[in-house]
Amino acid sequence: MALRFLNTLTRKLENFEPIEQGIVRMYTCGPTVYGPAHIGNFRAYTFEDILRRYLLYKKYHVTQVMNLTDIDDKTIRDSNAAGISLSDHTRKFKDMFFRDLDRLNIQRAEHYPAATEHIPEMVVMINKLLENGCAYRSGHSIYFKISSFPKYGSLSHMKMEDLMAGARVDSDEYEKETASDFALWKGWTDKDGPVFWETSLGKGRPGWHIECSAMSMKYLGEHFDIHTGGVDNIFPHHENEIAQSEGTTGEKFVNCWMHNAHLIVEGRKMAKSEGNYFTVEDLVGQGHNPLAIRYVLMATHYRQQLNFTIEGLEGAKAAITRLKDFKTNVENAHGDSDTNAVRSTIDKAVTGFEAGMDDDLNISPSLAAVFDFVREINSIIAKTGLSESDRTAVMDTLRRFDSVLGIVFTAERDIDSEIETLIQNRIDAKKNKDYKKADQIRADLLNRGIILEDTPSGTKWKRKI
Repeated sequence: MALRFLNTLTRKLENFEPIEQGIVRMYTCGPTVYGPAHIGNFRAYTFEDILRRYLLYKKYHVTQVMNLTDIDDKTIRDSNAAGISLSDHTRKFKDMFFRDLDRLNIQRAEHYPAATEHIPEMVVMINKLLENGCAYRSGHSIYFKISSFPKYGSLSHMKMEDLMAGARVDSDEYEKETASDFALWKGWTDKDGPVFWETSLGKGRPGWHIECSAMSMKYLGEHFDIHTGGVDNIFPHHENEIAQSEGTTGEKFVNCWMHNAHLIVEGRKMAKSEGNYFTVEDLVGQGHNPLAIRYVLMATHYRQQLNFTIEGLEGAKAAITRLKDFKTNVENAHGDSDTNAVRSTIDKAVTGFEAGMDDDLNISPSLAAVFDFVREINSIIAKTGLSESDRTAVMDTLRRFDSVLGIVFTAERDIDSEIETLIQNRIDAKKNKDYKKADQIRADLLNRGIILEDTPSGTKWKRKI
């Protein structure tokens, strides 16, 4: 099966064909760093990570850009309220974001451009829009004229006659009912305080939408392969990106648009007032393993609404434990296996895994293929063990699957000296046949989240998921 994605622009499943053979250039809408990103944001970032990883699995060379929105209405509002500089305010949330990316084993993009570092590119683009008749000045601000772009509404499937022709909106985020000319450059006002740039456009700062267009085209070119984000970005943000980008260049902006559905928590919209608003830090603080959070966020097809539950986290922990235990079982398996049976099992698993992922990243059947693989190989191990060559082939297959899933081959966090001492004390107690002491130490370590496994090659430890 050819690799297919649902293109939001056409509302059709389309075979994926990159502009340049073997190379994929993709842009993903990153966080607005006015506060910690929540698990709804990370649903999008996890989907984008699975997309990236599967493209790499398919042997594409991937260049990914994810922006950091460090200047918009909210970052200015909150930094001014806190009485600190914009950079000081946003820096701590950028740090939190990258820490959470690593916790969830989300691969780093090639570029993380910050809006504040790309003002000159935005100024050049806005000047070009003015020259092309797609933008106009009003007071000290500059607006995009949507009537100059007949294709406006093609992504969100809005009709031009539904728009408020000639009306203007200054807010970065707005509802469909107020669709109108939007701000490219916002002239400075008292509410901006110390946040402004002196440019050929005047004293002010960019609107939100122009930021992504300028940064994506700087790093990926004027025409690239994939643009992703949440469904809430379709309008107005991505609609505006298309208009201002194509209004600048006269060329197609993006070939394939992909959007993930919303996340709800325990059956309700996530909101602080509902008491179901979670960041990754919140969940880790409650004792949940970050890999379990990752598993829940990725295990539902990206275009389906995800109901995030604590019960689901517990199920994810069991699934991850099964996969990690399988890895250990394979590592310790020795014998004289039927190579034909092993290779047949591998081929079936790879076919099933790729069939699901090729079908618009349909991860559910792909996960089913992985767990069928686990069950069938475990059965072979129980009967005959694995020969060295079969063990290598099975481990290589698991590693390939996990290059997409990002769950199994993750380094255990180091243990402290006290834990190391307890493990050695248990080993010594067993050697001295003091089994009561050995069992006590094992139970103590389990309470601390450390599981010990006695294998033919010695005692090994792992963290409880």
